[in-house]
Amino acid sequence: MKRLLAPLLPLLLLLNPAAAHAQRTSSPYQTRLAVDGPVILGLGLASATGLYLVQQKDGLTDAQLAALNKNDVPKFDRFSAGYYSTSAQTAGDLIVYPSLLVAPALLALNQDIRGSYGQVLALYLETMLATDATFTLTIGNVTRYRPFLYGTEGGGDRNSKISTNSFFAGHTAHTATATFFAAKVYHDFNPGTAAEPLIWTAAALVPAAQGYTRLRAGKHFLSDNIVGYAVGAASGILIPQLHKKNGRGLGLLPVRGLNVNGHAYSGLLLTKRL
Repeated sequence: MKRLLAPLLPLLLLLNPAAAHAQRTSSPYQTRLAVDGPVILGLGLASATGLYLVQQKDGLTDAQLAALNKNDVPKFDRFSAGYYSTSAQTAGDLIVYPSLLVAPALLALNQDIRGSYGQVLALYLETMLATDATFTLTIGNVTRYRPFLYGTEGGGDRNSKISTNSFFAGHTAHTATATFFAAKVYHDFNPGTAAEPLIWTAAALVPAAQGYTRLRAGKHFLSDNIVGYAVGAASGILIPQLHKKNGRGLGLLPVRGLNVNGHAYSGLLLTKRL
């Protein structure tokens, strides 16, 4: 979940004014290095900050594990407390990692998109980083025990610090980001085509299948997967929409600072030009 292939390539394409101009002539999107460059770098910094916070967390001791009670889990999620399956975890890995590559790669098969593919890759990087920053900052600040801790399986993973990263589901979020981004970009380049219902259905079903594997693996509760699905789908649709030429002055910027109590905060700021 932490790494994307060749993260600097799309940014380098944005640095080439001639290529950017050629892409934007037929593209529904508008990208600018002066805006998107700092956003991409800011999101990368936010993601790295979240990963650092995760590394500062502690796992549970054997005594803490013994004290866990599935009745403390909200009723909505309680049915999966104690789930554990290595085969489901493997199946989930076989969905998420290929989807991060396959979803954007399929867009290159479309002639109209292929002419603006450098710009699309830059948008994909920005979109994926938005999801990743949201995910890492959340698990870095929120402690929720994974469902398998309420059972007896899991071996050494039971004491691992990542066993407290149940909220929210990163695999599901990243998969949804990839599939909904691909569907959104295809729609914007090819509005009203006959293939759209099939594409949107596939975009919805793949992360749902991913969420099911994470549920059965005992990695996340149902609510964790629902939130992850929503975050990923929102990023996959919203980031391209914010870059549309008819986007009416919408923008997305990373923000960091200190609140009145002296606590650090970071996040994303949605802006609209009046």
